[in-house]
Amino acid sequence: MATRELTRSPAIEDYCKAIFTLESRSEEPVATNPLAERLGLTPGSVSAMLKRLGELGLIEHHPYRGVRLTEAGRKVALEVIRHHRLLELFLAESLQMPWDRVHAEAEVLEHVISEELEQLIAERLGHPTIDPHGDPIPNAELELHELETLSLEHLQEGDAGVFVRVSDADPEMLRYLSTHGIAPGDRLRVRERQPFGGPVLVAFGEGEGAHEQAIGGRLAAAMRVQLDREDAMDGDPAVDGDPASEETRA
Repeated sequence: MATRELTRSPAIEDYCKAIFTLESRSEEPVATNPLAERLGLTPGSVSAMLKRLGELGLIEHHPYRGVRLTEAGRKVALEVIRHHRLLELFLAESLQMPWDRVHAEAEVLEHVISEELEQLIAERLGHPTIDPHGDPIPNAELELHELETLSLEHLQEGDAGVFVRVSDADPEMLRYLSTHGIAPGDRLRVRERQPFGGPVLVAFGEGEGAHEQAIGGRLAAAMRVQLDREDAMDGDPAVDGDPASEETRA
């Protein structure tokens, strides 16, 4: 079993975090090529690191299929995700850093933050449960509670709910949403879907503050919605508890 000291390198933490994210999208083990693509590395270098992770007891190999995190590897992933998302919220709320910049800063700081500082940040923020982009923050026991959400690109005309989270992988998307006054927590209703992969016309907000906005396909795919109960009961197979959208990170 890996000790805490052996699992503190940024590379090992990044691998565990990436495997965790890819595992969340499929019931299958994580193959080398998708992991290499996510990390921006060659399959050969990834294979060498996976051997190391196996020696540390952080992953288990499934021959000809890929790898899965062990319980120890999952804890490493959830701990660094907790660090990352707490840091994002601290930078946004306490230091007033724009939400399109906090991800890049947290990517660096997540590897060096101490457990004492993590606790102080959590207490200062009131033990929050979501980060600035709506992603759930693992609690101190490293438990991650997910909401059932649906990608905006899969909503149909008339569907309504609350915009709850968005991928922070593309800062331009976040700046676009901010410019148009759209943020997690906004109620929305799909007014119209253009055919052939065209934009989705969405009404955001209620009452005098309501406004309509056309959301393009890539941005719609990055936005997650918690459907109103009557809509969610339709049993759409695209509704899930995905811990992050396609481009998710931490």
